[in-house]
Amino acid sequence: MLDVKRLRVLREVATQGSFSAAAESLAYTQSAVSQQIAALEREAGTTLVERGVRGVRLTDAGRALVAHSDVILARLAAAEAELEAIAGLRGGRVRLGSFTTAGAALVPLAIATYRGRHPGVELSLAEVEPEESYPRLKSGELDVALVFAYATSRKRARPDPALEGIELVDLLDDPMYVALPLEHPLVRKRSLRFEDLATETWIQGDRTGPCGKMHIAACSNAGFEPRIGFESDDYNVAQGLVAAGVGISLIPELALTNVREDIAIRELGRQTPVRRVAVATAAGGYTSPAVAAMVDVLVEAAERYCAARQPLAIAS
Repeated sequence: MLDVKRLRVLREVATQGSFSAAAESLAYTQSAVSQQIAALEREAGTTLVERGVRGVRLTDAGRALVAHSDVILARLAAAEAELEAIAGLRGGRVRLGSFTTAGAALVPLAIATYRGRHPGVELSLAEVEPEESYPRLKSGELDVALVFAYATSRKRARPDPALEGIELVDLLDDPMYVALPLEHPLVRKRSLRFEDLATETWIQGDRTGPCGKMHIAACSNAGFEPRIGFESDDYNVAQGLVAAGVGISLIPELALTNVREDIAIRELGRQTPVRRVAVATAAGGYTSPAVAAMVDVLVEAAERYCAARQPLAIAS
């Protein structure tokens, strides 16, 4: 293996035309230059420099090696510059994953802030649910992901502790609300409880997914099994079905940035299911400055979102 430092000495000898001039340019002693060239010749297995009374000249092998050295040293300089840029957040990339409702409410704030601060970093966004995000973080396909886990009360919910190799930073609690047709009699009930919804027809997400499982568990905790009329993981579709009067639905606050005027949104008090939203990264490995900065920006975006929250429903 050829030593890069010695290649640099050889190129300087070729440029300056003598060992003494190369030594002065490199701030070496002439003896040190001579030793470096001798060591490089041993590595190369051939003579690179011919010494004469009129100075030195390169052999054919020496000229070929200098030509390659120019390319090698230029690429190393470019690599060093790129690493400095990444360290200074003037380069690099961040591949962000997000579930849909966070992608609508939190991610635009975060991306706008990040692009304003670090325009040289390449950003990409993929729409992925938490159960897809974790393996993609571990495999290196994603750098950062917004994820959530459910609890069926307002107690602080945590993502599954059984998930190994994932580091989580909590962002916010995302409570669920019940969406009712505007003329539904329960809209006017002062204090709405989950038990009051036992006979209703429900619109929910796929019962095998986290949202559907959360809904079934919440109803079970309230003492009844929900009657599922329609399934949809699209909260806009759910709002439309509620407005049509064919059922009611649980909808998270992050999905209520745009609420139809022909439905009512109500709280469920202490029985409210809550999503705990967090930012996830792969644990135990190298975290680039660009990724660390994105985590910080997502925390800021969550804080701004929480500070700007407006009441969505009649207090229960």
